[in-house]
Amino acid sequence: MTSSGTAIIGTGFMGWVHLEALRRIGVPVVGVLGSGQQKSEDFAACLGVPRAYASFDEVLADDNVTTVHINTPNRTHFEMAKAALEAGRHVLCEKPLAMTSAESAALVQIADRHPRQAAAVNYNIRFYPMCMEARERIRRGDSGRLFNVTGSYVQDWLLHDTDYNWRVLAEAGGELRAVADIGTHWLDLVQFITGLKIESVCADLQTVHPVRRRPKGEVQTFSSGSAGETEPVGISTDDYGCVMLRFAGGAHGVLHVSQVTAGRKNCLRFEISAQQQALAWNSEQLNELWIGHRDRANEVLPRDPSLLTDAAKACASYPGGHNEGYDDSFKQCFRSFYNYIEAADFSADPPFATFRDGHREIVLCEAILQSHRERKWVEA
Repeated sequence: MTSSGTAIIGTGFMGWVHLEALRRIGVPVVGVLGSGQQKSEDFAACLGVPRAYASFDEVLADDNVTTVHINTPNRTHFEMAKAALEAGRHVLCEKPLAMTSAESAALVQIADRHPRQAAAVNYNIRFYPMCMEARERIRRGDSGRLFNVTGSYVQDWLLHDTDYNWRVLAEAGGELRAVADIGTHWLDLVQFITGLKIESVCADLQTVHPVRRRPKGEVQTFSSGSAGETEPVGISTDDYGCVMLRFAGGAHGVLHVSQVTAGRKNCLRFEISAQQQALAWNSEQLNELWIGHRDRANEVLPRDPSLLTDAAKACASYPGGHNEGYDDSFKQCFRSFYNYIEAADFSADPPFATFRDGHREIVLCEAILQSHRERKWVEA
């Protein structure tokens, strides 16, 4: 893949994850932009990126840049994605797509006005081979009518009141945090796998630490709490959430999310119950798909390309017994995105999450927040 020159916006955790995945699929990264000139220069020097930009305007003025990857705090996504699309660039944006559904709806409209530019949201978990396998088995009718979908996404990196990151602040990340930051991965994934739209929600949210102790100085995502000087800061965003779901077609579901579950570093799970079988997957055992049966022995399907459907096989690079993981899901997601650009058939249905999908997740988040506040079911 050489037709795209990519600029990475953001030099934090996601910045180098994106850089590594892009290099693995042969997409040239021509420059990087951090939150300040020094950060841009440090990232470029450390990781061998040719150019360190001083501003987003400078990125968009570079004719070598055909695509931008936006990995900045949520509050910046709307303006950057809008400017990039209007400047003729393809855009891959980290989730959530924007701070509000009004912003994300506007981005959908802008993307529609530029039909020959790809506009994606990085819901990379779709591209784990066993998630793709579950989707294909449901699509070909193996499971029959779906009854219910249950699952969770839990972490522990905000367990202590000294754990702090910009994401905990409503003005930086949005009014929802755990649900928006990790819960939307689950919501996107189960709708992608089942092919069913979530129509209504009933939610209960919890802020475990209404006051956190913010270190005086910069804090990187997933870093441990600082032992240095701190200051109290009020928190209104959710550390935990439980959401009941109703899907189109009559299926029901339950999701719980937490960023305060000790020992769970990054664990997404789902279980789909259906007429003929059940399907379950756990991201901490990501190379296995559990298939449950009533009248014969259950199965555990390993991630072995020779055993998978064609769609799942396309997301599995290594032979059976050679595990693939988190970084590979980015590689496969980005490969899908750039293959779509190179094919230049922009009327085709993209396999990656589009801006329209990203907008849908924000609509769901707002319905979840409304449900929690009004203590009732809300249509989404």
